[in-house]
Formats: sequence, structure tokens, C-alpha cells
Amino acid sequence: MDNPKTQEEQSHDQHAVRLQKLQNLRDADADPYSGNCDQTHTSAQAKALYEKLGLEETEETVSVAGRIVTFRVMGKATFLKIQDREGVLQIYVKRDEVGEEEYKVFKKLDLGDIIGVTGPLFVTKTGEVTVRAHSYALVCKALRPLPEKWHGLSDNEQIYRQRYLDLIVNEQSRNRFRQRSAIIREIREFLWEREFIEVETPMMQSVAGGAAARPFTTHFNALDCDFFLRIALELYLKRLLVGGMDRVFELGRVFRNEGLSRRHNPEFTMLEAYQAYTDFRGMMELTRGLIQRSAETVLGSLQVARPEGDEIDLSGKWREVSYKDLIREATDDGDWFSRSKSDKLNAVNKLGIHVDPSLEDFEVTNDVFEKLVEPKLIQPTFVTHIPVELCPLAKLNPEDPSTLDVFELCINGQEIAPAYSEQNDPLLQRKMFEQQVGEEVQNLDNDFLLALEHGMPPAGGMGLGIDRLVIFLTGASNIRDTILFPSLRPG
Repeated sequence: MDNPKTQEEQSHDQHAVRLQKLQNLRDADADPYSGNCDQTHTSAQAKALYEKLGLEETEETVSVAGRIVTFRVMGKATFLKIQDREGVLQIYVKRDEVGEEEYKVFKKLDLGDIIGVTGPLFVTKTGEVTVRAHSYALVCKALRPLPEKWHGLSDNEQIYRQRYLDLIVNEQSRNRFRQRSAIIREIREFLWEREFIEVETPMMQSVAGGAAARPFTTHFNALDCDFFLRIALELYLKRLLVGGMDRVFELGRVFRNEGLSRRHNPEFTMLEAYQAYTDFRGMMELTRGLIQRSAETVLGSLQVARPEGDEIDLSGKWREVSYKDLIREATDDGDWFSRSKSDKLNAVNKLGIHVDPSLEDFEVTNDVFEKLVEPKLIQPTFVTHIPVELCPLAKLNPEDPSTLDVFELCINGQEIAPAYSEQNDPLLQRKMFEQQVGEEVQNLDNDFLLALEHGMPPAGGMGLGIDRLVIFLTGASNIRDTILFPSLRPG
């Protein structure tokens, strides 16, 4: 018994057949890659038109276009479905209506080909709105077949490498990226309504500042010096506060030369917004309103379903709790912050957490937060007053100078958005920069410090990870599912 051909071998065979079809079309002076196609209606618009007219068959013709995704030849007539950006629409092609020669050519079309069709609308006996083709045109010949049983693929990396195929056959992916676009649109509308100005700041920077992270380095040939892809938007946006632009935001790509995981991609999208004459509590109101607006407009609800089956409630006020209280609760130790580093290491071992003993004291505590606390913060929670060592850009809390006037918004077990009362004392800011410790020491941006010396008004600032927000609102399980072309090893 002969071994069945693999899917790759079958694809190769089909490729050869389609190449021959392409040559036959060209030999017949046909143009299989037409430069234009008159599309008067999308699939959704065509269906809406039929519902509006309410006739058995409309006299008004429509011109639609899309990719063939099903194809059923029944002798002298063919039913097929085409897919465009809004969905799928059925087409009925009859030999007597398009002509015998045209019909012969039509029957040789393949799944994946892109066609334009013109004709009136009618509804089939099964109640499906359909275009009765008076004419058609092949506008793009597909030389490769559509993937078979795509949903059953176990190699998710193939989906990420060939996102175009994923988008063709996977409605869930198409919907998720439409939702991503809608979320970003709502964010912009929300901020514009509050008189924020959208700006653009450099993606290549001479100093990698604004966060503690490892940058990507590149050489700027024209200037003959190294530059860095930005790790944050913050320092340039705060320069604009100095310049008198009191409400600014930027939606942009950020790059951190660090690990890949379900929650991390080296290239990701951030929103950063800064508002003069407010503080981190003003940012609480802004952040909550922005996320509530996005959920309600895009999803139609403030109740967001989780893949686990429960719901996250975004309505009303959100929980607010201090970082220190959460640590004390997680460790069951009211005196945790007065313990020595060695005592803390012993305690975390008993808690079943592996912590690198070379870490600084505050890093040991933060490891506890990331492993024991954060994953349990499913409902929206503002974690306030984080330790001063974790951020050199925020104001010290006047009642507890070991902490900062900061919150980290956690939803669905991960940090979504941090926000600060921004430090505007240039001398204290310099000191905090210089005292920053840890493996990733932030570079000193002397021009930013010079800008502060000219005077920056009191301000609140907020950063929102767009990809994480999309994960949460769309129910995605992996950050790669929210990024059209995620970072992958060259294959």
C-alpha cells in the first residue's frame, strides 16, 4: 500500500497545478492580477441592503469582492462563499447568466482566489442572503492553497510566523485584532476629550532612560555613535511638561532586550499620559475611566469574562491597598519590613519560593510580590505606595519616605498600568537617579535633569501596557495572540 502524501507534498502538487492554471490564463490574454476592482458593498453592507429592501430579489445590483473560502460546483451552477473584511457572503453563479465560456473558466477557480462579483441580491430557501452573479472577475490568482484543518494545528509558532493565513481562516484572530484597533481608538478619543495632545517622541535615544531595563543598541552611522531603542516614553514627555504642554500622551512602540514569555515580548506598545497640576490619585481616576470606557464601548459590558470561567467586574470604584499590607498578608508576617535580608530569605524558602540570595533586600520582597501577590490580584486593584527603591522618578510619600506616591494597577493577575506623582525637584531627582540600585542601573539623563531645573509643574503620569490590556479584554492566553507579528527566532 502506498504511503499517503504529506500535507506539504499535497501543497507542492497544488502549487504546480495552480502555476499551470496561471499560465493558461496568461496564454488566453487574461489578467489574473487585475489592478482594480469596483467594490460598492462589503459583505455586511450587502446583507443590510437586502434586509432594508425586503424583496424576494432586489433589482439593485451590488459589486462585492473577496477571497473564495468555499466552492461547490453543481453542474450548470455553482455556490461559493467569499470572505472580506466584514465576513462571508454567498455567491450564486449560473452558466446561463454569465455565459458558457466564462462559466468554464469560472469552474477552474480555486479556494483562495480573490474575485469581484456584480449582481442582484436574493435569499435562498435556507434563508441565506446571496449575490446572483451577472458577471465576475478574477483579480488575484492564489498560487498556494488555504491551510487544511488550521484550527487543529499544534504548532502555534506557525500561526505567528504566517499570521496572514491565521487571519484568513481564524475568525477569532480577526475579531481580536479588530478589537485591539477599537480599544486604541477609544483610548485616543477618551484622552482627546480631556484636552490631551498626542505627540511623538524619538524612538532612537542617546540615553536609555525612563525605566530599569536592558536596551537594544544600534550604531548611528551619520553621527558615529551608539544609540538605543527606547525602553520608555517618559523622559521626553516630561520635557514637554516643562515646555508648557500640560496634557500630553503618546501611543508608541517600546523595546526591551529581555526575555520572551506568555506575558512578555521585546517589542510592545505603551500608552504614557502626563497631566500637569494633578498627582497619582488624579491618574487613578483617569486610568479607571479610560479602561471602563474601552471595555464598555468595545465589549458592551463592564463584566469581562475570563477563560477560567469567572468574570472581572470593572464597574464602580476599584480596590485600593498598599504594597506593604499585601506583602504582610502574603507572608503572614506583620513585621516583614523590619526583618533582615537573611530572615526574609529563610521565610521565602518556607513559603516555597525560590529567590536568588544575591538579590538586594528590596528585590527579595518584590519577588514575593510578583510570585505570591500579583497572580492573585484578579479583580482590579490599585497597589499603592511601593518601596522607594523600585522607581527613581516618583515623589516620596510625605508620611512614609520609604515609599512613593505611586500605584500599580493589577488586573487579571498582572500589572496593567503604573502611575506616579511625578518627581519635579531637580536636586532630589538627581540624587534618586544616582542612588538607584539593582542589576539594571538606569543611565543618567543629564539633559532631562537640566530641563527639570527650568521648572516642571506638579504632575501625574501613567503608563498602560496596550498588549496586556488587550489580553485581558479579549481573553487571549498569550501576548503573541495580541501582536500581529510577534518576535520570533528567524526560521
